[in-house]
Amino acid sequence: MTENTLNALRRDINEIDSDLMVLLAKRRRISHSVLEYKITNNKPIRDEEREQVLLEKLISYGKSLGLDAFYINSVFQTILEDSVLNQQALLQKSLNPEALGDTHRVAYLGGQGSYSQLACHKYFSRRPGKVVELGCPSFDKITEQVERGQADYGLLPIENTSSGSINEVFDLLQHAQVSIVGEVTQTVEHCLLTNPGTELKDVNKIFAHHQPFAQCSRFLQGLGDIQHEACDSTSSALQSALDTPQSAAIASAQAGKNIGLEVIKTGLANQAENHSRFIVVAREALQVSTQLPTKISLIMATKQQVGSLADALMVFKCHNINMVKLESRPVPGNPWEEVFYVDLLANTAEKRVQEAMEQLKEHTQFVRVLGCYQSESLQAVDVL
Repeated sequence: MTENTLNALRRDINEIDSDLMVLLAKRRRISHSVLEYKITNNKPIRDEEREQVLLEKLISYGKSLGLDAFYINSVFQTILEDSVLNQQALLQKSLNPEALGDTHRVAYLGGQGSYSQLACHKYFSRRPGKVVELGCPSFDKITEQVERGQADYGLLPIENTSSGSINEVFDLLQHAQVSIVGEVTQTVEHCLLTNPGTELKDVNKIFAHHQPFAQCSRFLQGLGDIQHEACDSTSSALQSALDTPQSAAIASAQAGKNIGLEVIKTGLANQAENHSRFIVVAREALQVSTQLPTKISLIMATKQQVGSLADALMVFKCHNINMVKLESRPVPGNPWEEVFYVDLLANTAEKRVQEAMEQLKEHTQFVRVLGCYQSESLQAVDVL
């Protein structure tokens, strides 16, 4: 094969890729039109039975063309997820036209390349409007920006599949005057980053936010006697590594590239599948359609008597409400007293939920709904 032949083939591939982009855009526009029918007829946004039939047909057709079933399934699962999440976001926009404006000022932890910034891009990419990014040095600063109206939204990491719940954020939610209006899950791929030319054997200090330290504990234990220094954010850890000879930082490859550091080690996390869940907060709650999969997050303090927590939790069972998270945290200034954070798969617009909230008051000292919001966790249809 000559170089001219190779270039001609590459041009053909580029043309096919361009055609695919046009078709994907056309598909998305048509799916937006389908949403109008679903809204008018009060139909669920997602039809899993149709997804399964469609995927089975596509896999069968793909096999006839010599394409692997796993390849077809992977490609179209991504396309279907995009369609569903975009329809959900547009429905929310139609319900909250004033709250979801043309510009979104978003406060998040760190700066360019941070996982919070990546999560911000992922969440707002499905929502029309310009995003103005406001990097912050701490979680407190994020909620403060939202409370003062300097940011429309704040993005806070709430839990990680490797290190568990992020207690600082749970404690912050006890007193922050914000409402949870959304969630997004971001894949976390920790790398060890150093100044160009530095090898792993030369590193004597590692900078990181304490969450990456916890998520990469096994790797760090294997390094031996290397000093660890916790930073307020990943951005400050990167800057410290840049300014300190024979040091390294733990962050994403993109974050390191942005500041001039290079990757010397990848796959640092304790778990191969490492994901962080972020919540999106705003000053005011948003209306959430009952056509969407919805979560409620609340905080409650039970009465100081035997069985009070069990009685409170039985309220959810009696009203057929699925509880997916229960987290206890101490009450600042009140030794041995705790509050409980609860996540429910439900919508505050439902009558059963409203009845449950009234009954819950009988078994608690107080209950505060932190937010009712669209759940963006989609379980893929299993066809293989």
